[in-house]
Amino acid sequence: MLVSFTILLLFQCLGEGIVYLLHLPIPGPVAGMLLLFAALLAAPALQKKIEADANELLRHLSLLFVPAGVGIFAAASSSSGHWLALLAGLAGSTLLTLAVTALVLRAASPKEPDA
Repeated sequence: MLVSFTILLLFQCLGEGIVYLLHLPIPGPVAGMLLLFAALLAAPALQKKIEADANELLRHLSLLFVPAGVGIFAAASSSSGHWLALLAGLAGSTLLTLAVTALVLRAASPKEPDA
């Protein structure tokens, strides 16, 4: 398990480093996931090495949201006068997400033959 976690952390750190050095406008972990994806495509043996431990990590993914939840509660007091903007942003992003998901689903669905 230590080897798998080391590989995952290595790709996250590589992503952070690349984003920092190239001043890219994406989060470092996202760049790390893209690098990991490319590495998995290039070396399928790597998948066998990390798959079981990655699945075990995914089983406990909800624990990783605890620090983010605590941070939201800690920062809630500083946004007390901005509830309208927060609600508008939440509603807008939810509607946009639903629309993009519907468009992707429509594009990915098999086409019905013409009658």
